[in-house]
Amino acid sequence: MRKESNMKQFKLMATAASGMEALVGQELRDLGIDCQVENGRAIFYGDMTTIATANIWLRTADRVKIIVGEFDAYTFEELFEKTKALPWETLLPMDAQFPVAGKSIKSKLYSVSDCQAITKKAIVNRLSEYYHRYGRLPETGVLYQLEVALLKDKVTITLDTTGPSLFKRGYRLDKGGAPLKENMAAALVKLTNWRKDRPFYDPVCGSGTICIEAALIGHNIAPGFNRDFACEEWSWFDPEIFDKVRAEADEQADYDIELDILGTDIDARMIEIAKKNAAEAGLSDSIQFKQMQLKDFTTEKQYGVIVANPPYGERLGEEEAVRRLYKEMGDVYRPLDTWSKYILTSDLQFEEFYGAKATKKRKLYNGSLRTDLFQYWGKRPPRPKRNEE
Repeated sequence: MRKESNMKQFKLMATAASGMEALVGQELRDLGIDCQVENGRAIFYGDMTTIATANIWLRTADRVKIIVGEFDAYTFEELFEKTKALPWETLLPMDAQFPVAGKSIKSKLYSVSDCQAITKKAIVNRLSEYYHRYGRLPETGVLYQLEVALLKDKVTITLDTTGPSLFKRGYRLDKGGAPLKENMAAALVKLTNWRKDRPFYDPVCGSGTICIEAALIGHNIAPGFNRDFACEEWSWFDPEIFDKVRAEADEQADYDIELDILGTDIDARMIEIAKKNAAEAGLSDSIQFKQMQLKDFTTEKQYGVIVANPPYGERLGEEEAVRRLYKEMGDVYRPLDTWSKYILTSDLQFEEFYGAKATKKRKLYNGSLRTDLFQYWGKRPPRPKRNEE
């Protein structure tokens, strides 16, 4: 099975939160992988090396999946027969554990549990015939997580290569209150004009996630470098491929560059958590964390970037305190005219309290919560003068 799969080309998808698909597409292209961006995902083609590369390097995606089959189905019989016709024996060994997750949107086959059961039955049928097993398959082996997704009667069946979502980098020992997922934090950094030779500041850093993701980007450290992926356990997946992609990622990292990254928070306990998380990521020397009130920030530095994910004031009685914080942000940051500021909040009246209209707003979903990234672009540095001839 392994030799055939080494050269095999797969149709793949990287899934993403709404509003982040274009970032995932750009990341894939930066890795030299051509792709097509669609709603909630980027579609691309590749072999096992492509699968390993996408899992290890994608900062803003959720998962990397193999698209096993796509077809239209208007009846359960059609779903059964077309699922059974797929070459399951090339992916699933006899003892594979293969639970089937499901979803159905605007489709005639709207019962998700029935779609899951029929998909499962069709695969069992195919594998039983192939492996000459009658009765139940053992399902005592490695996990192969499948999903049957129906959208307007089009069926897509996928196999998840990732395992726990890509946002689980493995460095977050503790997360405190309402944490931002790591891939969302990476997206916020990538949506700024920050460059690694400039200052970076998060005034409400919480458990440090935005600063840590900025440091990973600054050092060009692959976000999946220190974790395992589901497909590494599969009988047909060549383990040397992940070793090779990790070794190449290690060579591409720039551990020597000095970064100017600061995270502050009013809560001393959160600062301790942030320091521990940064140490776990191996980035203690790249980020400075300190307890400080937002209004006490002063700087002589130029052309920096501020990224903040302040509390949203969603709970009763919090709104007033949060809006006071937005006003403080405006008072402290507006005079910093060479700095760019990027503030994520679900409060659509943010600009009113900050005291200035944003240069640009971008809609993003933080989990299921609609938020806006309010962007205030600073002045650009002057271009270096050419020597007069």
